[in-house]
Amino acid sequence: MDYTTDCLIIGSGAAGLTLALGIAKKAKVIVLSKADVCAGSTNYAQGGIAGVYNIKDDQDSIEAHIKDTCIAGAYICDEKVVRYVAEHAHDSIQWLIDAGVPFDQKEEPAEAEQSPYHLHREGGHSHRRIFHAEDHTGRSIQETLVQRAKENPNITILEDRYAIDLITTKKLGLPGNKVLGAYVLNEDSDHVETIKARYVALCSGGASKVYQYTCNPEVSSGDGIAMAWRAGCRVANMEFNQFHPTTLYNAADRNFLLTEALRGEGATLERKDGTRFMPEYDERCELAPRDIVARAIDHEMKKTGADCMYLNISHKPAEFVKKHFPTIYERCLKVGIDITKQPIPIVPAAHFSCGGVMVDNKARTDIQGLYAIGEVAYTGLHGANRLASNSLLECVVYGQAAAKDILKHLDDDSEASELDDIQIPAWDESRVTDSDEEVVITHNWHELRLMMWDYVGIVRTNKRLERAMHRINLLKREVSEYYSNFKVSKNLLELRNLLQVAEIIVRSAQERHESRGLHYSLDYPQTLEHSGPTILAKDSIKD
Repeated sequence: MDYTTDCLIIGSGAAGLTLALGIAKKAKVIVLSKADVCAGSTNYAQGGIAGVYNIKDDQDSIEAHIKDTCIAGAYICDEKVVRYVAEHAHDSIQWLIDAGVPFDQKEEPAEAEQSPYHLHREGGHSHRRIFHAEDHTGRSIQETLVQRAKENPNITILEDRYAIDLITTKKLGLPGNKVLGAYVLNEDSDHVETIKARYVALCSGGASKVYQYTCNPEVSSGDGIAMAWRAGCRVANMEFNQFHPTTLYNAADRNFLLTEALRGEGATLERKDGTRFMPEYDERCELAPRDIVARAIDHEMKKTGADCMYLNISHKPAEFVKKHFPTIYERCLKVGIDITKQPIPIVPAAHFSCGGVMVDNKARTDIQGLYAIGEVAYTGLHGANRLASNSLLECVVYGQAAAKDILKHLDDDSEASELDDIQIPAWDESRVTDSDEEVVITHNWHELRLMMWDYVGIVRTNKRLERAMHRINLLKREVSEYYSNFKVSKNLLELRNLLQVAEIIVRSAQERHESRGLHYSLDYPQTLEHSGPTILAKDSIKD
Protein backbone atom coordinates (compact mmCIF):
# COMPACT_ATOMS: atom_id res chain seq x y z
CA MET A 1 0.00 0.00 0.00
CA ASP A 2 1.28 3.46 -0.92
CA TYR A 3 0.46 6.70 0.89
CA THR A 4 0.26 10.47 0.35
CA THR A 5 0.40 12.85 3.30
CA ASP A 6 1.26 16.41 4.26
CA CYS A 7 4.13 15.41 6.55
CA LEU A 8 6.01 12.14 6.92
CA ILE A 9 7.81 11.80 10.25
CA ILE A 10 10.45 9.07 10.40
CA GLY A 11 10.74 8.17 14.08
CA SER A 12 8.22 7.97 16.90
CA GLY A 13 10.07 9.35 19.93
CA ALA A 14 9.78 12.70 21.68
CA ALA A 15 11.07 14.65 18.66
CA GLY A 16 8.70 13.08 16.14
CA LEU A 17 5.63 13.11 18.34
CA THR A 18 6.22 16.73 19.40
CA LEU A 19 6.26 17.72 15.75
CA ALA A 20 3.25 15.56 14.89
CA LEU A 21 1.13 17.01 17.69
CA GLY A 22 2.27 20.51 16.78
CA ILE A 23 1.01 20.40 13.18
CA ALA A 24 -1.88 17.92 13.36
CA LYS A 25 -4.47 20.66 13.77
CA LYS A 26 -3.86 21.64 10.13
CA ALA A 27 -1.99 18.73 8.55
CA LYS A 28 -2.32 15.05 7.84
CA VAL A 29 0.65 13.30 9.43
CA ILE A 30 2.17 9.83 9.12
CA VAL A 31 4.57 8.73 11.87
CA LEU A 32 6.83 5.76 11.09
CA SER A 33 8.30 3.46 13.71
CA LYS A 34 10.91 0.78 12.93
CA ALA A 35 9.40 -1.50 15.56
CA ASP A 36 6.56 -0.71 17.96
CA VAL A 37 5.83 2.93 18.64
CA CYS A 38 7.70 2.92 21.98
CA ALA A 39 10.89 1.23 20.74
CA GLY A 40 13.07 4.35 20.50
CA SER A 41 15.55 5.95 22.87
CA THR A 42 13.02 8.34 24.45
CA ASN A 43 11.29 5.41 26.11
CA TYR A 44 14.53 4.36 27.81
CA ALA A 45 15.64 7.76 29.11
CA GLN A 46 15.83 7.47 32.89
CA GLY A 47 17.22 10.79 34.13
CA GLY A 48 14.90 13.50 32.90
CA ILE A 49 14.67 16.79 31.05
CA ALA A 50 16.83 19.76 32.02
CA GLY A 51 15.55 23.28 32.27
CA VAL A 52 15.18 26.38 34.42
CA TYR A 53 11.44 26.33 34.94
CA ASN A 54 11.12 29.12 37.48
CA ILE A 55 13.08 32.15 36.26
CA LYS A 56 12.48 33.84 39.63
CA ASP A 57 14.47 31.11 41.36
CA ASP A 58 17.46 32.86 42.94
CA GLN A 59 19.30 29.51 43.20
CA ASP A 60 19.41 28.89 39.43
CA SER A 61 19.21 30.87 36.20
CA ILE A 62 19.08 30.51 32.44
CA GLU A 63 22.60 31.97 32.33
CA ALA A 64 23.83 29.19 34.61
CA HIS A 65 22.22 26.54 32.37
CA ILE A 66 23.90 28.13 29.34
CA LYS A 67 27.27 28.22 31.12
CA ASP A 68 27.01 24.57 32.24
CA THR A 69 26.11 23.46 28.71
CA CYS A 70 29.04 25.31 27.13
CA ILE A 71 31.51 23.99 29.72
CA ALA A 72 30.33 20.41 29.20
CA GLY A 73 30.48 20.91 25.42
CA ALA A 74 34.18 21.85 25.69
CA TYR A 75 33.45 25.35 24.39
CA ILE A 76 32.48 24.51 20.83
CA CYS A 77 28.74 24.71 21.40
CA ASP A 78 26.92 27.33 19.33
CA GLU A 79 26.13 29.78 22.13
CA LYS A 80 23.19 31.30 20.25
CA VAL A 81 21.63 27.85 19.99
CA VAL A 82 22.35 27.09 23.65
CA ARG A 83 20.65 30.32 24.67
CA TYR A 84 17.66 29.62 22.40
CA VAL A 85 17.15 26.16 23.90
CA ALA A 86 17.68 27.27 27.50
CA GLU A 87 15.27 30.18 27.10
CA HIS A 88 12.59 27.88 25.67
CA ALA A 89 12.98 25.26 28.41
CA HIS A 90 10.15 26.64 30.56
CA ASP A 91 7.60 26.61 27.74
CA SER A 92 8.69 23.15 26.57
CA ILE A 93 8.44 21.64 30.04
CA GLN A 94 5.08 23.35 30.60
CA TRP A 95 3.85 21.85 27.30
CA LEU A 96 4.77 18.39 28.58
CA ILE A 97 3.07 19.09 31.91
CA ASP A 98 -0.07 20.26 30.10
CA ALA A 99 0.04 17.10 27.98
CA GLY A 100 -0.08 15.06 31.18
CA VAL A 101 3.51 13.99 31.88
CA PRO A 102 3.58 13.13 35.63
CA PHE A 103 6.80 14.79 36.78
CA ASP A 104 7.62 14.11 40.44
CA GLN A 105 6.57 16.78 42.89
CA LYS A 106 8.09 17.80 46.21
CA GLU A 107 6.94 15.95 49.28
CA GLU A 108 6.50 19.22 51.16
CA PRO A 109 4.22 21.97 49.77
CA ALA A 110 6.18 24.52 47.76
CA GLU A 111 6.45 28.08 48.97
CA ALA A 112 4.84 30.88 46.97
CA GLU A 113 6.43 31.47 43.53
CA GLN A 114 8.52 28.31 43.85
CA SER A 115 8.22 25.31 41.57
CA PRO A 116 6.30 22.41 43.15
CA TYR A 117 8.47 19.87 41.28
CA HIS A 118 11.22 17.71 42.73
CA LEU A 119 14.40 18.29 40.74
CA HIS A 120 17.46 16.08 40.35
CA ARG A 121 21.03 17.26 39.81
CA GLU A 122 23.24 15.42 37.32
CA GLY A 123 26.88 15.53 36.22
CA GLY A 124 27.97 18.87 34.78
CA HIS A 125 24.97 20.77 36.21
CA SER A 126 25.68 23.43 38.83
CA HIS A 127 22.13 23.26 40.19
CA ARG A 128 19.16 20.94 40.57
CA ARG A 129 17.18 21.49 37.37
CA ILE A 130 16.30 18.01 36.11
CA PHE A 131 12.56 17.33 35.91
CA HIS A 132 11.89 13.63 36.27
CA ALA A 133 9.20 11.00 36.74
CA GLU A 134 10.93 8.73 39.25
CA ASP A 135 13.68 7.04 37.19
CA HIS A 136 11.60 6.39 34.07
CA THR A 137 11.08 9.92 32.73
CA GLY A 138 11.46 8.93 29.09
CA ARG A 139 8.84 6.22 29.38
CA SER A 140 6.39 8.65 31.00
CA ILE A 141 6.96 11.22 28.23
CA GLN A 142 6.73 8.58 25.51
CA GLU A 143 3.51 7.03 26.80
CA THR A 144 1.89 10.43 27.30
CA LEU A 145 2.73 11.68 23.80
CA VAL A 146 1.76 8.38 22.15
CA GLN A 147 -1.62 8.54 23.86
CA ARG A 148 -2.16 12.11 22.63
CA ALA A 149 -1.12 11.13 19.11
CA LYS A 150 -3.47 8.14 19.03
CA GLU A 151 -6.33 10.40 20.08
CA ASN A 152 -5.71 12.72 17.12
CA PRO A 153 -7.53 11.70 13.91
CA ASN A 154 -4.98 13.51 11.72
CA ILE A 155 -2.06 11.38 12.95
CA THR A 156 -1.48 7.89 11.54
CA ILE A 157 1.16 5.74 13.24
CA LEU A 158 2.67 2.98 11.09
CA GLU A 159 4.71 0.43 13.04
CA ASP A 160 7.28 -2.09 11.76
CA ARG A 161 8.22 0.24 8.90
CA TYR A 162 11.87 0.73 7.94
CA ALA A 163 12.67 3.83 5.86
CA ILE A 164 15.05 2.83 3.06
CA ASP A 165 15.86 6.11 1.36
CA LEU A 166 14.54 9.62 0.83
CA ILE A 167 12.96 10.52 -2.50
CA THR A 168 14.09 13.91 -3.82
CA THR A 169 13.71 15.89 -7.03
CA LYS A 170 17.49 15.60 -7.55
CA LYS A 171 17.32 11.80 -7.45
CA LEU A 172 14.50 11.87 -10.01
CA GLY A 173 16.47 14.15 -12.33
CA LEU A 174 14.24 17.15 -11.66
CA PRO A 175 15.42 20.72 -10.91
CA GLY A 176 16.51 21.66 -7.41
CA ASN A 177 16.79 19.37 -4.39
CA LYS A 178 13.42 19.11 -2.68
CA VAL A 179 12.22 16.15 -0.65
CA LEU A 180 9.21 14.29 -2.02
CA GLY A 181 8.83 11.42 0.41
CA ALA A 182 10.52 8.09 1.11
CA TYR A 183 10.64 4.44 0.18
CA VAL A 184 9.71 2.32 3.17
CA LEU A 185 9.96 -1.42 3.86
CA ASN A 186 6.81 -2.86 5.44
CA GLU A 187 8.16 -5.76 7.48
CA ASP A 188 4.74 -7.39 7.87
CA SER A 189 4.08 -7.64 4.13
CA ASP A 190 7.75 -7.68 3.04
CA HIS A 191 6.74 -5.04 0.50
CA VAL A 192 8.42 -1.71 -0.22
CA GLU A 193 5.90 1.12 -0.01
CA THR A 194 6.11 4.64 -1.40
CA ILE A 195 5.09 7.48 0.90
CA LYS A 196 4.68 10.81 -0.84
CA ALA A 197 4.84 13.92 1.35
CA ARG A 198 5.21 17.70 1.13
CA TYR A 199 7.45 17.64 4.19
CA VAL A 200 9.61 14.93 5.71
CA ALA A 201 11.12 15.03 9.20
CA LEU A 202 13.96 12.77 10.28
CA CYS A 203 13.40 12.01 13.97
CA SER A 204 15.10 8.63 13.90
CA GLY A 205 17.56 9.00 16.77
CA GLY A 206 21.29 8.42 16.90
CA ALA A 207 23.83 5.85 15.83
CA SER A 208 25.21 4.25 18.99
CA LYS A 209 24.48 0.77 17.67
CA VAL A 210 27.58 1.20 15.52
CA TYR A 211 29.48 0.18 18.68
CA GLN A 212 29.71 -3.29 20.19
CA TYR A 213 28.62 -2.07 23.63
CA THR A 214 25.71 0.36 23.85
CA CYS A 215 22.92 1.10 26.26
CA ASN A 216 20.69 2.25 23.41
CA PRO A 217 17.77 0.25 22.03
CA GLU A 218 18.10 -1.90 18.93
CA VAL A 219 16.69 0.81 16.64
CA SER A 220 19.59 3.28 17.13
CA SER A 221 21.41 2.46 13.90
CA GLY A 222 21.93 5.90 12.37
CA ASP A 223 19.31 5.46 9.65
CA GLY A 224 18.31 9.12 9.40
CA ILE A 225 21.91 10.33 9.31
CA ALA A 226 22.78 7.84 6.56
CA MET A 227 19.69 8.65 4.48
CA ALA A 228 20.28 12.40 4.75
CA TRP A 229 23.96 11.97 3.82
CA ARG A 230 23.08 9.91 0.74
CA ALA A 231 20.56 12.59 -0.28
CA GLY A 232 23.17 15.34 -0.07
CA CYS A 233 22.91 16.86 3.43
CA ARG A 234 25.95 18.01 5.34
CA VAL A 235 26.77 16.46 8.70
CA ALA A 236 28.77 17.86 11.60
CA ASN A 237 30.65 16.71 14.74
CA MET A 238 30.17 13.01 14.10
CA GLU A 239 33.44 12.24 15.92
CA PHE A 240 31.80 13.11 19.24
CA ASN A 241 30.20 9.88 20.45
CA GLN A 242 29.16 10.03 24.08
CA PHE A 243 29.87 6.96 26.15
CA HIS A 244 27.64 6.82 29.19
CA PRO A 245 29.95 6.11 32.13
CA THR A 246 27.66 3.75 34.00
CA THR A 247 25.86 0.82 32.42
CA LEU A 248 25.23 -2.42 34.25
CA TYR A 249 28.01 -4.98 33.80
CA ASN A 250 26.05 -8.23 33.76
CA ALA A 251 25.76 -10.83 31.03
CA ALA A 252 22.02 -11.19 31.69
CA ASP A 253 21.27 -7.47 31.25
CA ARG A 254 24.21 -5.80 29.56
CA ASN A 255 22.39 -2.86 27.92
CA PHE A 256 20.86 -1.38 31.07
CA LEU A 257 21.85 2.23 31.77
CA LEU A 258 22.25 3.49 35.32
CA THR A 259 21.09 7.10 35.39
CA GLU A 260 23.42 9.94 36.23
CA ALA A 261 20.91 10.96 38.89
CA LEU A 262 22.33 8.16 41.07
CA ARG A 263 25.58 10.10 41.29
CA GLY A 264 23.60 13.30 41.70
CA GLU A 265 22.06 11.78 44.82
CA GLY A 266 25.39 10.70 46.29
CA ALA A 267 26.43 7.43 44.60
CA THR A 268 30.21 7.02 44.43
CA LEU A 269 32.43 5.37 41.83
CA GLU A 270 34.76 2.78 43.35
CA ARG A 271 37.36 0.16 42.58
CA LYS A 272 36.78 -3.44 43.58
CA ASP A 273 38.43 -2.77 46.96
CA GLY A 274 35.90 -0.03 47.71
CA THR A 275 38.23 2.96 47.24
CA ARG A 276 36.97 5.98 45.29
CA PHE A 277 38.92 7.12 42.24
CA MET A 278 37.11 10.14 40.73
CA PRO A 279 38.74 12.65 43.15
CA GLU A 280 42.04 11.70 41.44
CA TYR A 281 40.71 12.78 38.03
CA ASP A 282 38.53 15.86 38.54
CA GLU A 283 37.66 18.24 41.35
CA ARG A 284 33.96 17.70 40.58
CA CYS A 285 34.47 14.00 41.37
CA GLU A 286 31.42 11.88 40.44
CA LEU A 287 29.61 14.98 39.14
CA ALA A 288 32.14 15.72 36.41
CA PRO A 289 30.78 15.67 32.81
CA ARG A 290 30.33 12.31 31.16
CA ASP A 291 33.42 12.41 28.94
CA ILE A 292 35.68 12.84 31.95
CA VAL A 293 33.96 10.16 34.01
CA ALA A 294 33.90 7.65 31.15
CA ARG A 295 37.63 8.13 30.44
CA ALA A 296 38.42 7.77 34.15
CA ILE A 297 36.53 4.46 34.35
CA ASP A 298 38.15 3.24 31.12
CA HIS A 299 41.60 4.18 32.46
CA GLU A 300 41.02 2.47 35.80
CA MET A 301 39.87 -0.73 34.07
CA LYS A 302 42.93 -0.79 31.81
CA LYS A 303 45.33 0.15 34.63
CA THR A 304 44.09 -2.55 37.00
CA GLY A 305 43.09 -5.17 34.40
CA ALA A 306 39.57 -5.19 35.87
CA ASP A 307 36.50 -6.11 33.84
CA CYS A 308 34.46 -3.37 35.51
CA MET A 309 34.31 -0.66 38.16
CA TYR A 310 31.55 -0.16 40.75
CA LEU A 311 28.81 2.37 41.49
CA ASN A 312 27.80 2.45 45.14
CA ILE A 313 24.68 4.05 46.64
CA SER A 314 24.27 1.52 49.45
CA HIS A 315 25.30 4.13 52.05
CA LYS A 316 21.99 5.98 51.45
CA PRO A 317 18.83 4.87 53.33
CA ALA A 318 17.17 1.89 51.63
CA GLU A 319 13.77 3.59 51.46
CA PHE A 320 15.31 6.66 49.79
CA VAL A 321 16.92 4.48 47.10
CA LYS A 322 13.74 2.49 46.46
CA LYS A 323 11.61 5.65 46.24
CA HIS A 324 13.80 7.59 43.84
CA PHE A 325 15.18 4.70 41.76
CA PRO A 326 12.50 1.96 41.74
CA THR A 327 13.19 0.80 38.17
CA ILE A 328 16.93 0.42 38.79
CA TYR A 329 16.33 -1.28 42.14
CA GLU A 330 13.96 -3.86 40.64
CA ARG A 331 16.06 -4.41 37.50
CA CYS A 332 19.26 -5.03 39.47
CA LEU A 333 17.43 -7.25 41.94
CA LYS A 334 16.45 -9.53 39.05
CA VAL A 335 20.14 -10.25 38.37
CA GLY A 336 20.97 -10.75 42.03
CA ILE A 337 22.18 -7.26 42.99
CA ASP A 338 20.54 -5.43 45.89
CA ILE A 339 21.69 -1.85 45.35
CA THR A 340 20.66 -0.88 48.90
CA LYS A 341 23.27 -3.31 50.25
CA GLN A 342 26.00 -3.72 47.63
CA PRO A 343 27.76 -1.79 44.85
CA ILE A 344 26.72 -2.17 41.21
CA PRO A 345 29.29 -3.43 38.66
CA ILE A 346 29.48 -0.93 35.77
CA VAL A 347 31.21 -0.26 32.45
CA PRO A 348 30.95 2.63 29.94
CA ALA A 349 28.84 2.07 26.81
CA ALA A 350 28.02 4.09 23.68
CA HIS A 351 25.05 6.27 24.49
CA PHE A 352 24.55 9.43 22.42
CA SER A 353 25.60 10.94 19.09
CA CYS A 354 26.46 14.59 19.65
CA GLY A 355 26.77 15.22 15.92
CA GLY A 356 24.35 14.63 13.08
CA VAL A 357 22.57 16.22 10.14
CA MET A 358 23.16 19.97 10.04
CA VAL A 359 20.05 22.07 10.65
CA ASP A 360 19.16 25.71 11.24
CA ASN A 361 17.15 27.17 14.10
CA LYS A 362 13.92 25.86 12.57
CA ALA A 363 15.32 22.31 12.20
CA ARG A 364 15.62 22.69 8.40
CA THR A 365 18.32 20.72 6.58
CA ASP A 366 20.12 21.50 3.30
CA ILE A 367 17.26 19.86 1.37
CA GLN A 368 14.07 21.83 0.86
CA GLY A 369 11.19 20.44 2.90
CA LEU A 370 13.41 18.09 4.92
CA TYR A 371 13.74 18.59 8.67
CA ALA A 372 15.87 16.78 11.25
CA ILE A 373 15.03 16.85 14.97
CA GLY A 374 16.55 15.26 18.04
CA GLU A 375 19.61 13.05 18.20
CA VAL A 376 19.71 12.65 14.41
CA ALA A 377 20.45 16.37 14.08
CA TYR A 378 23.38 18.68 14.71
CA THR A 379 22.01 21.93 16.09
CA GLY A 380 25.14 23.16 17.86
CA LEU A 381 23.65 22.60 21.33
CA HIS A 382 25.90 19.78 22.48
CA GLY A 383 29.33 20.77 21.16
CA ALA A 384 31.97 18.18 22.01
CA ASN A 385 29.95 16.55 24.79
CA ARG A 386 26.26 16.57 25.70
CA LEU A 387 25.28 17.89 29.11
CA ALA A 388 23.06 15.34 30.85
CA SER A 389 19.29 15.64 30.22
CA ASN A 390 19.63 18.31 27.51
CA SER A 391 18.60 15.81 24.83
CA LEU A 392 14.89 15.50 25.63
CA LEU A 393 14.78 19.28 25.94
CA GLU A 394 16.32 19.65 22.46
CA CYS A 395 13.71 17.24 21.04
CA VAL A 396 10.79 19.30 22.32
CA VAL A 397 12.25 22.75 21.60
CA TYR A 398 13.19 21.91 17.99
CA GLY A 399 10.06 19.82 17.44
CA GLN A 400 8.02 22.89 18.25
CA ALA A 401 10.25 25.14 16.11
CA ALA A 402 9.80 22.85 13.11
CA ALA A 403 6.05 22.70 13.70
CA LYS A 404 5.78 26.50 13.59
CA ASP A 405 7.78 26.64 10.36
CA ILE A 406 5.70 23.95 8.64
CA LEU A 407 2.41 25.54 9.75
CA LYS A 408 3.48 28.81 8.10
CA HIS A 409 3.75 27.11 4.70
CA LEU A 410 0.92 24.57 4.79
CA ASP A 411 -1.60 26.90 3.14
CA ASP A 412 0.60 27.31 0.05
CA ASP A 413 -1.59 25.59 -2.55
CA SER A 414 1.09 25.86 -5.24
CA GLU A 415 3.38 23.57 -3.23
CA ALA A 416 0.65 20.97 -2.88
CA SER A 417 -0.17 21.18 -6.56
CA GLU A 418 3.50 20.81 -7.53
CA LEU A 419 3.75 17.63 -5.48
CA ASP A 420 0.58 16.22 -7.06
CA ASP A 421 2.08 16.70 -10.52
CA ILE A 422 5.22 14.68 -9.80
CA GLN A 423 5.09 10.97 -10.57
CA ILE A 424 7.27 8.95 -8.24
CA PRO A 425 8.38 5.59 -9.65
CA ALA A 426 7.54 2.50 -7.62
CA TRP A 427 10.34 0.59 -5.93
CA ASP A 428 11.96 -1.73 -8.49
CA GLU A 429 13.05 -5.15 -7.26
CA SER A 430 12.55 -6.98 -10.54
CA ARG A 431 16.27 -7.69 -10.93
CA VAL A 432 17.02 -8.99 -7.44
CA THR A 433 16.46 -12.31 -5.72
CA ASP A 434 15.92 -13.60 -2.20
CA SER A 435 19.19 -14.07 -0.32
CA ASP A 436 20.28 -17.48 0.84
CA GLU A 437 23.36 -16.02 2.60
CA GLU A 438 21.93 -14.03 5.52
CA VAL A 439 24.94 -15.16 7.58
CA VAL A 440 27.08 -12.70 5.58
CA ILE A 441 25.06 -9.80 6.98
CA THR A 442 25.25 -11.11 10.53
CA HIS A 443 29.01 -11.66 10.34
CA ASN A 444 29.73 -8.23 8.86
CA TRP A 445 27.41 -6.56 11.35
CA HIS A 446 29.28 -8.04 14.33
CA GLU A 447 32.68 -7.33 12.79
CA LEU A 448 31.84 -3.67 12.18
CA ARG A 449 30.61 -3.04 15.72
CA LEU A 450 33.58 -4.75 17.39
CA MET A 451 36.03 -2.94 15.11
CA MET A 452 34.45 0.43 15.95
CA TRP A 453 34.66 -0.35 19.67
CA ASP A 454 38.32 -1.34 19.45
CA TYR A 455 39.55 1.37 17.05
CA VAL A 456 37.14 4.32 17.36
CA GLY A 457 36.13 4.08 21.01
CA ILE A 458 36.82 6.18 24.10
CA VAL A 459 40.56 6.58 23.29
CA ARG A 460 41.77 6.84 19.66
CA THR A 461 44.99 6.97 17.63
CA ASN A 462 45.77 7.77 14.00
CA LYS A 463 46.75 4.14 13.37
CA ARG A 464 43.51 2.83 14.84
CA LEU A 465 41.47 5.21 12.69
CA GLU A 466 43.39 4.18 9.55
CA ARG A 467 42.73 0.51 10.30
CA ALA A 468 39.07 1.22 10.90
CA MET A 469 38.69 3.09 7.60
CA HIS A 470 40.44 0.32 5.67
CA ARG A 471 38.08 -2.31 7.02
CA ILE A 472 35.01 -0.10 6.54
CA ASN A 473 35.86 0.34 2.86
CA LEU A 474 36.16 -3.44 2.39
CA LEU A 475 32.84 -4.03 4.14
CA LYS A 476 31.15 -1.27 2.13
CA ARG A 477 32.10 -2.98 -1.14
CA GLU A 478 30.74 -6.30 0.11
CA VAL A 479 27.48 -4.77 1.30
CA SER A 480 27.06 -2.69 -1.87
CA GLU A 481 27.31 -5.82 -3.99
CA TYR A 482 24.89 -7.61 -1.68
CA TYR A 483 22.43 -4.66 -1.79
CA SER A 484 22.50 -4.66 -5.60
CA ASN A 485 21.70 -8.35 -5.99
CA PHE A 486 19.27 -9.27 -3.21
CA LYS A 487 15.92 -8.11 -1.90
CA VAL A 488 16.18 -5.63 0.94
CA SER A 489 15.70 -6.79 4.51
CA LYS A 490 15.78 -4.93 7.81
CA ASN A 491 19.18 -6.43 8.69
CA LEU A 492 20.67 -5.51 5.32
CA LEU A 493 19.34 -1.93 5.48
CA GLU A 494 20.63 -1.52 9.03
CA LEU A 495 24.10 -2.80 8.14
CA ARG A 496 24.21 -0.49 5.12
CA ASN A 497 23.35 2.51 7.30
CA LEU A 498 25.72 1.54 10.09
CA LEU A 499 28.60 1.29 7.62
CA GLN A 500 27.76 4.71 6.20
CA VAL A 501 27.67 6.25 9.66
CA ALA A 502 30.87 4.45 10.73
CA GLU A 503 32.69 5.94 7.75
CA ILE A 504 31.45 9.44 8.62
CA ILE A 505 32.52 9.03 12.25
CA VAL A 506 36.02 7.91 11.29
CA ARG A 507 36.44 10.67 8.67
CA SER A 508 35.32 13.25 11.21
CA ALA A 509 37.74 11.89 13.82
CA GLN A 510 40.59 12.05 11.30
CA GLU A 511 39.77 15.70 10.63
CA ARG A 512 40.13 16.74 14.29
CA HIS A 513 43.78 17.13 15.27
CA GLU A 514 43.23 17.72 18.97
CA SER A 515 41.63 16.11 22.00
CA ARG A 516 38.40 17.78 22.98
CA GLY A 517 35.38 16.53 24.87
CA LEU A 518 34.40 13.07 23.70
CA HIS A 519 37.18 12.84 21.10
CA TYR A 520 40.43 11.85 22.81
CA SER A 521 43.47 11.07 20.66
CA LEU A 522 46.81 9.83 21.98
CA ASP A 523 48.44 11.42 18.91
CA TYR A 524 46.91 14.84 19.58
CA PRO A 525 46.49 15.03 23.38
CA GLN A 526 46.43 18.83 23.45
CA THR A 527 43.32 21.02 23.08
CA LEU A 528 43.62 23.73 20.43
CA GLU A 529 43.08 27.33 21.47
CA HIS A 530 40.66 27.93 18.60
CA SER A 531 38.33 25.25 17.29
CA GLY A 532 34.87 24.69 15.90
CA PRO A 533 32.59 22.02 14.46
CA THR A 534 33.82 19.38 12.04
CA ILE A 535 31.63 19.70 8.92
CA LEU A 536 31.56 17.10 6.15
CA ALA A 537 29.85 17.34 2.76
CA LYS A 538 29.34 14.28 0.57
CA ASP A 539 30.33 16.08 -2.64
CA SER A 540 33.79 16.83 -1.23
CA ILE A 541 34.56 13.18 -0.39
CA LYS A 542 35.69 10.62 -2.91
CA ASP A 543 34.37 7.08 -2.41
